[in-house]
Amino acid sequence: MTRTRTRTLATARRAVAVAALAVAVTGALAACGASGPELPPDPKVGSTAAAAAPAADTGAPALPPSKPTGMKIDAAGVDAKKMVDLSVDPATGELGVPDADTDADTPGWWTEGVTPGEKGVSVLVAHFDTKYGPALMKDVKKIKLGDLVEVPREDGKTAKFKIREIEDVNKKDFPTDKVYGDTTRPELRLLTCGGGLKDGHRTNNVIFYADLVA
Repeated sequence: MTRTRTRTLATARRAVAVAALAVAVTGALAACGASGPELPPDPKVGSTAAAAAPAADTGAPALPPSKPTGMKIDAAGVDAKKMVDLSVDPATGELGVPDADTDADTPGWWTEGVTPGEKGVSVLVAHFDTKYGPALMKDVKKIKLGDLVEVPREDGKTAKFKIREIEDVNKKDFPTDKVYGDTTRPELRLLTCGGGLKDGHRTNNVIFYADLVA
């Protein structure tokens, strides 16, 4: 099979996965929920119709495919040493999350997207809290525009992304196309939970949009 054919099939699979996510993505992070503190309002976090365009001089060349092996965000004290694979549940159309019992402090990578650093959108998911208490993204409110999300990879490289937009939205208003839609440059989406508790789960998703810078 040619590389072009392989890439075409991969793109088609991602398109199907995005369509499935559009059906029920509001439940994508429903597992976030515990007795942890509600996130305070942050004037730097807001909902917009489209992701802010990346600055022309901040881009970095795309990296070859290589699976992520962890995630580091100095601003929030995040230094995860592993990454779990996530997929869409065919029965519900919802994106899975890291297992709250075993991986509350481990991020997950949506395997139907590109690997971090490849051209296109790579999607990571991590818990803010679970029924057991605070989790990996417990200090999410400390993350600001311009902060770095570093993703080490199996090939020994580390994909570094600079955050250019932060969005806090109710799960029922989740911007599926904006988050999962394809791009022509290497980008990252990091999803976690926010808002208050309702029926044991967080009401909102906090979404970080970031561009590869190194």
